[in-house]
Amino acid sequence: MNLGDLTGWVERPIAAVSNLINTPNSAGRYRPFYLQNLVDAVQGRTLEDAVEGKTILITGGSSGIGAATAKKVTDAGGEVVLVARTREKLEQVSDEIRGSGGTAHVYPCDLSDMDAIATMADQVLTDLGRIDILINNAGRSIRRSLELSYDRIHDYQRTMQLNYLGAVQLILKFIPGMRERGFGQVINVSSAGVQMRAPRFGAYIASKAALDTLCDSLQAETVGDGVRFTTVFMALVRTPMINPTKVYDHFPALTPEQAAGVLADAIVHRPRRVSPPFGQFAAFADAVSPMLMDFVRNRGFTMFDDSDAAQGEESSSEPVRFDKRSETFVRATRGIHW
Repeated sequence: MNLGDLTGWVERPIAAVSNLINTPNSAGRYRPFYLQNLVDAVQGRTLEDAVEGKTILITGGSSGIGAATAKKVTDAGGEVVLVARTREKLEQVSDEIRGSGGTAHVYPCDLSDMDAIATMADQVLTDLGRIDILINNAGRSIRRSLELSYDRIHDYQRTMQLNYLGAVQLILKFIPGMRERGFGQVINVSSAGVQMRAPRFGAYIASKAALDTLCDSLQAETVGDGVRFTTVFMALVRTPMINPTKVYDHFPALTPEQAAGVLADAIVHRPRRVSPPFGQFAAFADAVSPMLMDFVRNRGFTMFDDSDAAQGEESSSEPVRFDKRSETFVRATRGIHW
């Protein structure tokens, strides 16, 4: 090894660390990726490499995590297909992407309508030929206690329809082509609440857990076909979806851009699951002692009330007041990875 080679071995890790520190939104990455990001930077493995020549379909692409992810992917050279209900909002995102030199296609669709999804997917395949990466990001979240849900079976039906069945329909449409070509990835945006079995979120986390369990089975059938399923147990993200729950104003949360960084890492690494440390700990503790975790979750449940929206009332403009127990809980979980 000559002096030039030795210098390169020293300079590459230093440059990689500098790049990670100065990369916008790098704080949004989950901690388990930090070392891997460094290794990838040293080896020259990037999002640009992962999306080159790839077509990525993103549901919920008109705002929030979906829009931020689309911009990040197209900035890296990927081609995106934006799917959501409202054409006008999709066009706004696509105009921004095209204005920056990226490529975006718009396909409005009601993702709670199975027939509409099938028609849209067939049209995408006719127009573009294939989807290489499917990101099931669109979702409906409901935070409502059991006591307020006795006569609301529709909450469970609507949530399952969008979060589970809509995603399944897209998987069934695009997975055959992925298997035939020997490459593909399905990324399901889930929630760390699934790992924590969060109280008041029964309808929501059940629909997300169903999709993750289904993909365990599908992955076993496709692992030899070059297709990967990835579940991202996302931490709390500051999007319009959480606005009705005013208590979240006090909790740390990822920005949509930071969440997009998490999904970008998932595209590069193609892991089976991604989750924040708190979610991993909760899942492990629940496996060791479910009864103990039941009591822990119950304590958390009693600290906070149902939102005004969950109780069928107009949201109050007054800030949520915490007692000492609640303030201690928030301080203990401070950090963007809650």
